Amino acid sequence: MSEGKKNITRRDFLKTTGVATGALIGGGLIGGLVGFNMDKNDQDVSNAGKENHVMATPRGMQFFQNTRDFQVLSNATERIFPKDDLGPGAIELGVPYFIDNQLAGQYGSNSREYMHGPFAVGAATQGYQSRLTRGAIFRQGITLLETEANKRFDNGFSSLEGEQMDEILTAFQNDEIPMAGTTSAFFFRLLRSATLEGAYADPMYGGNNNMEGWRMKQFPGHQMAYIQLIESDKFQKIEPMSLGEM
Repeated sequence: MSEGKKNITRRDFLKTTGVATGALIGGGLIGGLVGFNMDKNDQDVSNAGKENHVMATPRGMQFFQNTRDFQVLSNATERIFPKDDLGPGAIELGVPYFIDNQLAGQYGSNSREYMHGPFAVGAATQGYQSRLTRGAIFRQGITLLETEANKRFDNGFSSLEGEQMDEILTAFQNDEIPMAGTTSAFFFRLLRSATLEGAYADPMYGGNNNMEGWRMKQFPGHQMAYIQLIESDKFQKIEPMSLGEM
């Protein structure tokens, strides 16, 4: 299958399905998504630059403590949710900062969840089972993405070609990379769901810049009322509205 055809298939699926629209951080939402079209540039967090150079909006990091780890996160999210002719990718939508902000809060510390043992391997239907917080899992996972890149390609993750990044992300998705206290497949599910949630959450949470994620799905956001439109049988194109605008 040609790269162009794969690109259309992946993002057409995102465009036509209602899954994840307007979601906040939570469990897994969509399966089997590994994006592409990133490039290299030493001056921005995407490290992307040959054909699809994008610059992330400069903001302060709250969870990640060094630029390298944040670059790895940024490139990984862009591979999962890539920029193409349908709209911006994860980096332009501010997804890396959304994830960073969430990890710095209660989502990353699991502070509102039961985190005591026993920590047996649970069934797929049992939800969160690790003794580690999400923050600890992300730290370990990002480090292992970098380690695996150097092991396979003798280069950092953010300096790899897109197909090489995909190979590593697919290895994580297929649970081929050993992790302590969790599995690489579980880390990939967290990363994928957080990426999609950052693309579609209300912009007040730090992602979905300019509500472009909603615009791709023609999702109206949080309207005060639909009283003028509800009787119409025609599809209504409505300029989306964020909670921060109400």
